[in-house]
Amino acid sequence: MTAVPAVPVPVSIPALAAPPVWPASAVLAPDGDVAVAGVPLMELAERYGTPVYVLDEDEVRARARAWRRALPDADVVYAAKAFLCRAVVDWIADEGLGLGVCSAAELELAASRGFPADRVVLHGDAKSPQDLATALRLGVGRVVIESQCEIARLASRVPGPEAQQVMVRISPGVAAGERSAVGGGAELPFGLSVATGDAEDAVARIMGQPRLQLVGVQISLGTQIATPEPYVRGVRRAVAFLARVRDRFGVTLPEVDLGGGFAVAYLPGDPAPSPAAYGRRVQDALVRCCAEFDLPLPRLTVEPGRSVVGPAGVALYRVLAVRRSATGRAFVAVDGGVGDNPRPALYGARYSVRMIGRAPAAPMRATTVVGRHCEAGDVLAEGVELPEDVRPGDVLAVPASGAYHVSMASGYDMTGRPPVVAVAGARSRLLVRREGFDDHRARDVGL
Repeated sequence: MTAVPAVPVPVSIPALAAPPVWPASAVLAPDGDVAVAGVPLMELAERYGTPVYVLDEDEVRARARAWRRALPDADVVYAAKAFLCRAVVDWIADEGLGLGVCSAAELELAASRGFPADRVVLHGDAKSPQDLATALRLGVGRVVIESQCEIARLASRVPGPEAQQVMVRISPGVAAGERSAVGGGAELPFGLSVATGDAEDAVARIMGQPRLQLVGVQISLGTQIATPEPYVRGVRRAVAFLARVRDRFGVTLPEVDLGGGFAVAYLPGDPAPSPAAYGRRVQDALVRCCAEFDLPLPRLTVEPGRSVVGPAGVALYRVLAVRRSATGRAFVAVDGGVGDNPRPALYGARYSVRMIGRAPAAPMRATTVVGRHCEAGDVLAEGVELPEDVRPGDVLAVPASGAYHVSMASGYDMTGRPPVVAVAGARSRLLVRREGFDDHRARDVGL
């Protein structure tokens, strides 16, 4: 890591006093800059350029540990789709979490860092032959069956002599959080329906495959779920299904995976229950439901992703243009946008934004922050408070940017995906370099 200049004495103000939105280490300096983990954000913008994503390593680790403390007897599996790179694999391994992956590339990345294969869970609504072959070659701990046709496809590839442990993803008819915005409510193309009998049929087929060992069920309730209640309902549906499997097949499955979807705060005041709050309700519900159905307590798995890395990240952008509409509406255009953060365009995600690097000399006004791409939907943040004197060259910071930004980035208009920088102990280091023209040219092999 490279040392950076000392940070001025921090000033505590309400805007940075809510750790769920900013990393807990974030402090405001008298000159208007913000430091994360003791590193001034303006220093990072100058050193690494913009757009750039900053990830507080200690915040990621602390959030991983919070999930371990909340459910000490459960398996906590980090959902890699939120964001994955070699350093994050190492952090997750150090903190004792498992890893949930959705592709052969994520599997290979984990293996390249020596991540224990038995702590890996492979998901995917439509796994490719390469995904399955890589999972079997590396010996992943669990493969989640998510469709009928996947059963024979996987079984035919298991080399033996040991059976591959699998879970069946059931659709319990419970949807929550932002799921309706993303996929249309409870009627989603994920998992096998309990109501139609498809889930039980899948259990029967799996049990007819000697090279597959069914160990439990997995459910997914949605995303950005800001209350434990949907998980309580999900536990009941999952345990009821385990009881049906026992009664029909004479088998007691030993595992239940509740998936992820745990909410984080994007705006001050957003509800974001702690892992402990989720953990207490889930454990209580599991004990109660198992007693009701006369089942032994299954091994529980949860799969937080966003709630581990989301609040640990801050995106930095440079202002390129400031415009006023005929009605007086203020627009600030920055050097990023939908190419590095498609969430606002995809499903209306909202963010807070702060100008950093200088103290504003003008009143605040409602402003719309837009990207550099010529798309009507390229809006990063709407109606955020920025000073009236914001001008080209200023730097804007967007907290809660650690999840589903870089992992979903496209590099639209060949702008290239931004770099990711880790901060810890008043030092910074590059985790993922910026994607440039040479990368695009290397992929373009046509004549």
